Amino acid sequence: MRQKSLSAEATEAEVSQARSMQVVGRLTGGIAHDFNNILTVISGTIEILAEAVADRPKLAAIAALIDQAASRGADLTAHLMSFARGQPSRPCNVDVNSLLADAARLLRPILGEQVEIDSKPAAGGARALVDPHQLMTAILSLAIDARDAMPEGGRLTFDATAAAGVESGGAGAAGGNYVMVAVSARRYGVSPDCPDRVFADLDAVRRCIEPLNDHIEICGEAGHGTTVRLYLPEARQAVLSAEDHARTEGGDEAVLIVEDDALLLSYVVTQVQDLGYRTFAASNAVEALKIIDQNAAIDLLFTDNIMPGPINGRQLFAKALDRRPSLRVLYTSGYAEDATAAQGRADALLLAKPYRKADLAKMIRDALAV
Repeated sequence: MRQKSLSAEATEAEVSQARSMQVVGRLTGGIAHDFNNILTVISGTIEILAEAVADRPKLAAIAALIDQAASRGADLTAHLMSFARGQPSRPCNVDVNSLLADAARLLRPILGEQVEIDSKPAAGGARALVDPHQLMTAILSLAIDARDAMPEGGRLTFDATAAAGVESGGAGAAGGNYVMVAVSARRYGVSPDCPDRVFADLDAVRRCIEPLNDHIEICGEAGHGTTVRLYLPEARQAVLSAEDHARTEGGDEAVLIVEDDALLLSYVVTQVQDLGYRTFAASNAVEALKIIDQNAAIDLLFTDNIMPGPINGRQLFAKALDRRPSLRVLYTSGYAEDATAAQGRADALLLAKPYRKADLAKMIRDALAV
């Protein structure tokens, strides 16, 4: 009976912990969503200020610092969301050397003085086609796992190299060009003749970057600790064509902007007007439907997906489409789940927060072209 009681207590504790983590995840998501709204305004307005002071070096340098800080804030928020709630996979052209440098900077205060960190960038640079937030989460997960396995201290090394012509077999990588990211950990005090197993398994890493599960390997060598290698598809430096540049321009269509954050609504209206569009603004779905009923000239609905009240962005578009069958839609959100739900739907173009003016301009043109 006592054994059953202990088992029941353990189960209740696990359930309680799982519920607590869900609450923390929801709270984190809400905070990140609001922070993404703020970052969208900061990032966009500093672009405007930077253009205005381009001929004044001291002010231009200050504007650049603010812009860099906003970008760092956006990255940190994305990493936080990735840890707490999971991010949809959005592979893009990533500077791996810069990402590893950012990882080392983030980890130094987390790992403590007992763990040394060494970052070895790829000579000549390395660009990979991968979701940067998921890759960062995988690297941070490995680093924290290593820290927990090295209470006496140790050395953590990040290494990036080109891996051209990788053949199928080892790491499951098909033939082609790859960027290999290696995370190595070695504990202090271990004999050079003995393998030093630091990473217990790769389950956490595989969950972080599921599309690359077959491109991960782990090995332990005497005197070198344990190394996890991630093989990432190589990406070439993106070159914008004349058509791409044209797509960042504006137009003269009418756009209805629906956003419950007053600060962000004011910013977006200003930016969309600056692109040449005619604008209507609403702070919720009820206001938006009234505007639609009163005006037949609206071409695009640009709406936040999560809004207070009984009608969210998708429900708003469904009601609006009944009134205006030719209406196009562009969603925006700071929540990872919204982007996941948007995948695979013809009406599901989504602009993730925070975003820049160029991103806004391009996505508006894309949505109007659907």
